[in-house]
Amino acid sequence: MKDTILRGRAWVFGDDVDTDLIYHNKYLAETDPKEMPQYSFEYYPGKENFAKEVKPGDIVVAGRNFGCGSSREHAVYCLKYAGVPVVLADSFARIYYRNAVNNGYPVLFAPGVAKMFSDGDEIEVDMESGTIKNLTTGKSMHGDAVADLEKDIMAAGGLIEYLKSKATE
Repeated sequence: MKDTILRGRAWVFGDDVDTDLIYHNKYLAETDPKEMPQYSFEYYPGKENFAKEVKPGDIVVAGRNFGCGSSREHAVYCLKYAGVPVVLADSFARIYYRNAVNNGYPVLFAPGVAKMFSDGDEIEVDMESGTIKNLTTGKSMHGDAVADLEKDIMAAGGLIEYLKSKATE
């Protein structure tokens, strides 16, 4: 990961955001990750314009079980290639979490984070320390760091790049 301090605007989602809400299955034929962001959250009630309004650096904040549902790397790619540098959630569905780590996409467990933000709040995340600040309200909290191996995989840019680096050592 290049930057350890991330700043952006919060996009807040609820609990149990499944992969069809993040990236609907009708777009699964799209194979170019750079084209996937245009379909992000198209079917999430109240966030249908996310793809048109999200700006690089904006941060997705969610409740419990983010990314539940089917295994779909598109749900990671659509946010990664939209320029969303990290997803913060109370908890992640195991399949989304593994897809994120394996594709070098940072996620941070932060129980209670969804209650700390409203859409549009300015947010700062220190990925090294896990400190999360709501710059709009002045509140802060700490997220839980990922395991060292997972952190190394994300820093390498994903599992394939991590394995390549280990093979050359």
